Amino acid sequence: MSLRNLLLEFDRDIAVLTLNRPEKRNALSLDLMLEFMACLDEAARHDGVRAVIVRAAGKVFCSGHDLSEMVGRTVVEYRRLFDVCTELMEKIQSLPQVVIAEVQGLATAAGCQLVASCDLAIASADAAFATPGVRIGLFCTTPMVALTRSIGRKRAMEMLVTGRTVDAFTAMDWGLVNRVVQPAELGVETRKLAAQVAQSSDFVTGLGKQAYYAQIDLDQPKAYAYAKEIMTMNSLAADAQEGISAFLEKRTPCWTGK
Repeated sequence: MSLRNLLLEFDRDIAVLTLNRPEKRNALSLDLMLEFMACLDEAARHDGVRAVIVRAAGKVFCSGHDLSEMVGRTVVEYRRLFDVCTELMEKIQSLPQVVIAEVQGLATAAGCQLVASCDLAIASADAAFATPGVRIGLFCTTPMVALTRSIGRKRAMEMLVTGRTVDAFTAMDWGLVNRVVQPAELGVETRKLAAQVAQSSDFVTGLGKQAYYAQIDLDQPKAYAYAKEIMTMNSLAADAQEGISAFLEKRTPCWTGK
């Protein structure tokens, strides 16, 4: 696959996708987002991949939309841009593999949305997050969707209406990232988390991820009704029977992906 804006590498059961526009602060141009989705599809198809790491080259993780593409366009062009961005964020969460953001620098606007949309995130201690669109007359409305679902209403509203920058430790406290590590440890710790994810059955993890996002916005009775059916079907799966048997027999399970 020919890529201009990203790098895609495979390391056994982990796919590593690197935003590679450091000279443009890894801004999400239309071309980059289309390549991003193609890379996610490739990772999903790649035999044995159980986790995907999203990282970035340079000092900035992602500065959001490429503003050079947002001047003097038609309504059709603007809709296309935000349609593709929404499709990208939804694809991250619909991918069978767990997607982990490795945040080494500033993540703003749609870049903050990208972090919030990933299933898990590890941030460097010098990372920072913001939705500053209000300061340039463009409210971060689409980033708001992912942000409010990660950190809650009041905190998200504060970020959205002030444009203030949130440091990595505050982001962890608020639930935007899972943990914060020292810069030198970021790559290693992200790989460790991906390796932990990869130890489980890819079939079971994919089923669980799908169920997680399906139930999260349901009321509790509906969530339980849905979850118990998924768990019933999961119990019938070959990997569930193998995992339970392996636990009872005190041995390592042998996954088949079924």
